[in-house]
Amino acid sequence: MALIDNEQHIYPMMPLRDIVVFPHMVAPLVIGRDKSIKALEEAMAKRSEIFLSTQKDAGEDDPSEDGVHVVGTVASVMQLLRLPDGTIKALVEGKRRARIIKHLPSADYFVVQVEEGIEDLALGAESEAFVREIKATFKEYVKYNKKVPAEVVKSLARIENHAKFIDVLAAHLPLPVEEKQEILETFSLVERLEHVLELLHKEIEIAQLEEGIRARVKRKMDKTQKDYYLAEQLRAIQSEMGSSGDGSSEVDELEKSINEKNLPEAAKNKVEQEIKKLRMMPAMSAEATVVRNYIDCILSLPWHEKTEGNLDIEEAETFLEEDHYGLLKPKERILEYLAVQSQVEKIKGPILCLVGPPGVGKTSLCKSVARAMGRTFVRLSLGGVRDEAEIRGHRRTYIGALPGKIIQSVQKAKVINPVICLDEVDKMSMDFRGDPSSALLEVLDPEQNNSFNDHYLDLDFDLSNVFFITTANNLHAIPAPLQDRMEVIRLNGYTEEDKLKIAQGFLVPKQLEINGFAPGVITFNDASLLEIVRRYTREAGVRNLEREIAAICRKVARDRLKKKVEKKYRITEASIAKYLGQPKRRFGLAEETDKVGLATGLAWTEVGGELLQIETALMPGKGHLLVTGKLGDVMQESAQAALSYVRTRALRLGLAPDFYQKLDIHIHVPEGAIPKDGPSAGITMATSMVSALLNLPIRHNLA
Repeated sequence: MALIDNEQHIYPMMPLRDIVVFPHMVAPLVIGRDKSIKALEEAMAKRSEIFLSTQKDAGEDDPSEDGVHVVGTVASVMQLLRLPDGTIKALVEGKRRARIIKHLPSADYFVVQVEEGIEDLALGAESEAFVREIKATFKEYVKYNKKVPAEVVKSLARIENHAKFIDVLAAHLPLPVEEKQEILETFSLVERLEHVLELLHKEIEIAQLEEGIRARVKRKMDKTQKDYYLAEQLRAIQSEMGSSGDGSSEVDELEKSINEKNLPEAAKNKVEQEIKKLRMMPAMSAEATVVRNYIDCILSLPWHEKTEGNLDIEEAETFLEEDHYGLLKPKERILEYLAVQSQVEKIKGPILCLVGPPGVGKTSLCKSVARAMGRTFVRLSLGGVRDEAEIRGHRRTYIGALPGKIIQSVQKAKVINPVICLDEVDKMSMDFRGDPSSALLEVLDPEQNNSFNDHYLDLDFDLSNVFFITTANNLHAIPAPLQDRMEVIRLNGYTEEDKLKIAQGFLVPKQLEINGFAPGVITFNDASLLEIVRRYTREAGVRNLEREIAAICRKVARDRLKKKVEKKYRITEASIAKYLGQPKRRFGLAEETDKVGLATGLAWTEVGGELLQIETALMPGKGHLLVTGKLGDVMQESAQAALSYVRTRALRLGLAPDFYQKLDIHIHVPEGAIPKDGPSAGITMATSMVSALLNLPIRHNLA
């Protein structure tokens, strides 16, 4: 064994971070620490040689003597450049391995006594064999790692010295600092060659695995999934290592939820199929998100959960009386329905449909029914719905598909037997996307809704436990097949007497509380409320009445704050105009004098009775009948019928038989912007027409 004589020298030492400098290696260094700069300056002042040793902890800014490795490299400083920020850029070349014998005392920088000549550089057949094998293996490694510069490959091929060859090779391999330090600390050349060969084989193995992973991932990806490349690579690596990522754990959680949920057999089989598909999909793909949402939707549905309502007819009657004034017939029918339900488990009867003008309490009556039954209440507004998919759901092939509103309502209720109010069922319309009212036929048919098939779920869902109540303003707007499935309960508009009692008993106390008044601070007498009903509102319900009462409360609140007085306010008929301004409506007034051609009729509207003025004007002409005022077909025909009636009675009325051929007759119904139609009005039109033809006034106080 040939050994180089051991030599001991003293050098300034510079600790290195995240780099190992080998002998024969040229490396650029950026130095910023004061101790390192002073050590470098000392080296330049003397022999230009310095001892370089790697820190054990790269994050340590001021390492101790024990914080650096014992084995390092004696290096020469080739170039030195001072940068404007105070740091130094140096180019160093490793010369010899050395081992620290001891640290010498120095305040400004590290000084060490090192031992050189510690390598076993014995050459022989074994070392030659290792070098040849390493060169061949390195060529194979370069095929996989394209980052190795071609110059390095060429320079390594020209190196004859085995020790220099292995050190230069180790310096250029992408190894961790710990591995490189281990090579540096291997003093035997043969052992060093063997160690590097092992590392090369290991790197080739890793490179082959990476290439396989890349190829496998690339096959799975399409153009839209390129953004997920890194995540997929990580997933493939985890798969090779036998560990599961977040995606698997999420699927496991879903599987656990499926086992815990008591799903029907068909739903369970469907979800298990989706879970199998989900396991095969990339976690970050768009399709996986769709599948997860579908599974979550099925798991969130109440397949068996029920509200155990304790139905007490007397209590139900109390609730209905508390919540609503009047409405005797609707309440009676609802209580009959509840009485039957208390005796049988499931009623396969018609769906209730509450029909009445706005503001009479249809929706709130539905809430009271749910309260009386002890069930969850969900309101579903169908006003303006024109797409069948809103009811049946969208098929999952569409982007952003969702279940229909019926299934969403059951999801929201979290029980299988809620009370669902299908509000404004008469306001649905149809277009090229389908007819939602036809889709409702299955929902509201007791013979079919036990297997309602939503397009999104693609599973039968039992809706027979749901208590559906529909509401509408206009029964004629509901298609006949849908009407056939409903039992209509009409809620008529409130009379003036009803409105007074509702206002005193419900609306005034409610608005006092909302506006922060104690009971009794503001009082309304019946005359004041009647004034509001007659001259400031025109409705069948009480919504506008409540708004006007709220407006008075707000004005009183402002008045109290402005005057800073605590007093009680009594609202009278005379003071209404002070708070609400001039009356908005005429109430029950006909014309003040008798006029020719002006007849007063009685009309029915959705908001109650009305006085309707009909005016007739005559002009020389050729027998044209002109009807204006936005009248419907029936009223236009009534005008024609009125003219025909007058013609048949022409002689009796003292008119020429051909009077209509020389005149143009114009019939107008005021408030032209408001649509008007009804079953008749013919007698009023005929009276107005005869009055104009005979020039006789009509009594203004007769309707």
